[in-house]
Amino acid sequence: MDTPPLLVQVTNVTKRFGGTVALNEASFACRHGSIHALVGENGAGKSTLVKMLAGVVVPDSGQIDINGQLSTMQSPADAARLGIVPVFQELSLMTSLTVAENVFISNPPHNRLGLVNQRKLRQQSEALFADLGFSHVDPDALVSELPLAQRQLVEIAKALSRHPQILIMDEGTSALAVHDVSLVFAVMRRMRDEGRSVIFISHRMDEVKEIADHLTIFRDGRNLGSFVTGEVNEGQMVQLMIGHSLEEVFPPKPEITAPRQPLLEVINLSWDNRLNNINLSVGKGEIVGLGGLDGQGQGELLFALFGLLNGITGQICIEGKPRHINSPSVAAKAGINLALIPEDRKTEGLILKMSVGNNVTMATIDELSRFGLIDERRELTTIQRVIQQMQVKVSTLKAPVNTLSGGNQQKVVIGKWLLTQAKLYLLHDPSRGIDVGTKQEIYRLIRELADQGAGILYFSTELAELVGMCDRVLIFYEGKVIRELVGAEITQQAIVSAGMGLNATVVEPIEK
Repeated sequence: MDTPPLLVQVTNVTKRFGGTVALNEASFACRHGSIHALVGENGAGKSTLVKMLAGVVVPDSGQIDINGQLSTMQSPADAARLGIVPVFQELSLMTSLTVAENVFISNPPHNRLGLVNQRKLRQQSEALFADLGFSHVDPDALVSELPLAQRQLVEIAKALSRHPQILIMDEGTSALAVHDVSLVFAVMRRMRDEGRSVIFISHRMDEVKEIADHLTIFRDGRNLGSFVTGEVNEGQMVQLMIGHSLEEVFPPKPEITAPRQPLLEVINLSWDNRLNNINLSVGKGEIVGLGGLDGQGQGELLFALFGLLNGITGQICIEGKPRHINSPSVAAKAGINLALIPEDRKTEGLILKMSVGNNVTMATIDELSRFGLIDERRELTTIQRVIQQMQVKVSTLKAPVNTLSGGNQQKVVIGKWLLTQAKLYLLHDPSRGIDVGTKQEIYRLIRELADQGAGILYFSTELAELVGMCDRVLIFYEGKVIRELVGAEITQQAIVSAGMGLNATVVEPIEK
């Protein structure tokens, strides 16, 4: 069987951003009809490389060839003319427009008067979504009304509507649950079978092993090697990515020798037909996972506890005392002390144009002020302490936080809330889009917080995290807690089967 010709060949490219070398004479090649994964830690150079291929970033030196021809891409439009279409983790959707309007925003159908033909627009969207298997996404819905996972599918559909020869997926599956990932993978395989190619970046090693034909490992802006998937095992991959072996991904769970003192109790909590008589508790020092398929009410529960939803019924008790939490400021105040690590750090956890330092102290600025004036020396000392504790890689504290890698941005979000000395942490996919080394640091930090007496409510779309991190897992289905898994019962198979409503029993209300 003949080896397919090269579709993409990158040779000795270098790119600097100020004093930071993002790519250092890096090379990369991808063939026709291939799903090629790029793996490495945050900051390894992967995203810079694919942004070059997408025309977003121009290399300082080196050469890029597409289909054997030298390319001088200077813009995304140049890349699009070559059939290169990216899907980045940062969504490019217009939230005030409908799904259909977003998907065909660059080439909508028009009527004879030159106006957008809404009927045909919907027909095209329905046909595209049916072809992709995304029929559960409503073309008429405003993007602002969609959960993050469905927005990600819209972003992917928008890219695929342009029929790319090269689809770049830069953490394009990071917000998706298992079912939606399988739909996207089916589309990627179809592209490969048609002779088109996908360049795939993901920090989920199971995804890389499942979908990629080839993989290239990057570290410190260089290509450390390209392999046929299966030539290197996961341990070897990790060692190449981070420069040392990773002994244990998850910290050990403590042995439970006595009942934990309740920190949080939720009694018959309901909201807008999305949450239905939720009953749960979290003890001091306990990590309780929220399992089940994405969109079953887990995210709404975290928002409800943090005071972000109106019209909630039921009762929330903190250390045995009923609390009325109607805003984030109430949730975070003394006596309640909740902290929310949100699903989307860029829109919900950070102010991207503000400095790293200002983002760190955002939640505790009042405590650093006196008579309305900020104690700048104390603020600087506080910021430096958090940066050191979280091992945030940053050149200057005054740099905008959007200049950091995704993993370092997430460390800033977590560090911001550590300053509040919260009693209860509400975690929504805290490791989304983060490399394996940084994930391990965050897992260790979460377990340390629990060991110090904090309660953790942990929702993750990565089943391995629920198994590896949680002392108990509550399975959600259609806005209800339908099953509790404890100890050895916590397996990926049990979480999946219970999340699909198999062998489920509703958890009875807490007697109060």
